[in-house]
Amino acid sequence: MKTAQETLLVNRYVNGVLDPGLDMLGPVKDGGHIIAHTAPGCWGPMITPCIRGGHEVTQPVYVEGAEPGDAIAIRIKTVEVTSRATSSGNDQPVEGRFLGDPFIAVKCPGCGTMYPDTVIKGTGDDSIRCANCGENVTPFVFTNGYTMFFGENGDVGVTLSKEAAETIARDGKAYMKTPEHSVQNPIVTFAPHDLVGTIARMRPFLGQLGTTPSRPTPDSHNAGDFGSFLVGAPHEYASTQEELDEHRTDGHLDISRVRAGATLICPVKVPGGGVYLGDMHAMQGDGEIAGHTTDVSGITHLQVHVLKGVKLDGPILLPHPDDLPYTAKPFTAQEKAAAAKVAAQWNVQTLEESLPVSFIGTGPTLNDATDNGLQRAADLFGVPVPEILNRATITGSIEIGRHPGVITVTFLAPEHYLKNAGLYELADNQYRQRE
Repeated sequence: MKTAQETLLVNRYVNGVLDPGLDMLGPVKDGGHIIAHTAPGCWGPMITPCIRGGHEVTQPVYVEGAEPGDAIAIRIKTVEVTSRATSSGNDQPVEGRFLGDPFIAVKCPGCGTMYPDTVIKGTGDDSIRCANCGENVTPFVFTNGYTMFFGENGDVGVTLSKEAAETIARDGKAYMKTPEHSVQNPIVTFAPHDLVGTIARMRPFLGQLGTTPSRPTPDSHNAGDFGSFLVGAPHEYASTQEELDEHRTDGHLDISRVRAGATLICPVKVPGGGVYLGDMHAMQGDGEIAGHTTDVSGITHLQVHVLKGVKLDGPILLPHPDDLPYTAKPFTAQEKAAAAKVAAQWNVQTLEESLPVSFIGTGPTLNDATDNGLQRAADLFGVPVPEILNRATITGSIEIGRHPGVITVTFLAPEHYLKNAGLYELADNQYRQRE
């Protein structure tokens, strides 16, 4: 194996499928750094049929010392948008142009070619053409869409008029700053303009961040909600529910709290872990209720740490302190003093010392995802689910990452729970050391 690097620069992408059989970049040292130039996710890859997964994420990185049964803590140092503009909105699949799943298996309605190469002819939603026969092969169109241009300080975006959107559409790659090794068609080519003059605050985050699944999996389907589309599918990436549950790592999160200042702890299911990222978004509230948000190119700086013997079923998030629910924030000295008075009054001998933790759950629906997150927390801490229900209710919150089925179960976990799980030092560094 090559000598592990302290810092690894990443600017190569997979064709939409995370495959543990393919070569990884690296290795990078345990404690080392990954600096990645990411391509836009969602809409661009969705209108590029040769990309077979709905996204265009980075080639996975091998982390020195990571083995199945370990975990990798990924500290998100910076997330910076480089695109000047993008387009997004609600999607509608176009029947006759895909086999079972329009995110994965696009089929040209003209010549029948699967995963056809394409060329761009003009602008608008009929501009993506089969390179073989010239037929319109766009598997998605907008039901309501917009084109947004970002302020030079990276603080706001504004949606544009038809004329402005069409100007950007004619030079899409330049405005989106698409990385040189990306193959996606720029979504601004469609020039959507249903919203005009809408202002949105920017706070970029990563929609995709995680480790490689232990079987070939389309990148956008590496989660329990989108992954359910693979169960019994008519294409080559079909899966059973049991296979999905065993092999997925839930790297496709679309949780807006996966941003600079947060730490994401991911399960390792293949040697080296295979850390990958992408699908940067310029802004999003909880839920990504529109199905999509502002996909952008960007630069991200990560630091990775191997947690030996920390076996996880799915990711755990330590959010930026500003992103914690009010009820899950670490207690102040004044609050602890007030609690001590109550405890003394009622002869409560010991008060819990606790720190925030956020378990990620995914599933076909939000209810399924909530059950999944609760069970993951209960299993890791070795307690019954009803205890997690109570803790999340009075010291935390259930928050939506993506509709239809990604959530976080956030609560204050007792220190001894975190120590037994091998997570205490991370949580202590994330929160108490900042006090």
